[in-house]
Amino acid sequence: MMVSASPTSVPQWRPAVLWWLPRGIIFGLMAFFIFGPIANMLLWTVAEKWYFPHNLPLQYGFSYWTRVFAPRGGAVESLTNSLIVALLTVVVSLLLAIPAGYALARVKLPLRGLILLAFLIPQAFPNLTVYVNVARIFYEIRLNGTIPGVVLVHVSHGLVYAVWIATAAFSAVDQELEQAARSLGAGALRAFLDVTLPLAAPGLMASAIFVFLESLDEFTGSYFVGAPDVNMLPLLLYTAGAGGNYQIASITALLLLVPSIAFMLIVERFLKADVLSRVGH
Repeated sequence: MMVSASPTSVPQWRPAVLWWLPRGIIFGLMAFFIFGPIANMLLWTVAEKWYFPHNLPLQYGFSYWTRVFAPRGGAVESLTNSLIVALLTVVVSLLLAIPAGYALARVKLPLRGLILLAFLIPQAFPNLTVYVNVARIFYEIRLNGTIPGVVLVHVSHGLVYAVWIATAAFSAVDQELEQAARSLGAGALRAFLDVTLPLAAPGLMASAIFVFLESLDEFTGSYFVGAPDVNMLPLLLYTAGAGGNYQIASITALLLLVPSIAFMLIVERFLKADVLSRVGH
């Protein structure tokens, strides 16, 4: 004798569908908003002819790549200047952040939290008003339109990441390890170089990466202090975008995007949650 299924019974697959469907829609929208602009940018880098109302380019090619990397295109000079400024910014920021971070991590200062907040001051004011006055001062001391001047401006922003992450990295290192090295006869400098610094190196590398990316993408300071003598990739990107040269702007944006993605992958590997948890402690 066959027994028919109850009309009120719910198939077993339906709860799973109701659980996954809204999440799939949310993840799909997130992927669209994240990767949609990147896909559009990649299309513009190879679009020879593309205009409304066509959804895709009418003609593909690499002629704009040739124009960008031609001697008059300025991309090679801008990329070189951007990399030089970013690397110098990292070096100067770490030279200042390592002793500052070590002191903030090891010395019990009554105003330690206030000192850390002080490094946020350059971020607390509108960049435009700050850089206009910085440019005036740099012009008087002949730093305007020079790579050292641009580096100093970038360092003022990079120190926020450098000092905070360096402080967290040194705080994550057990102080007893350094004391054990001292008890075995190592001096203060030897214990720092052989024990503390290697253990804090992953956090310091993450700090360097953040400073590098901040410098590479900095536009306002580069414009007011460096332009027109120091050509940078963000300046080239702005000029191309403002002039409606979307192919050149997209190629320049891709040049900025590639190192950013590469360094963010390195950040994900080296910067761990236990390091970030020490920030502000």
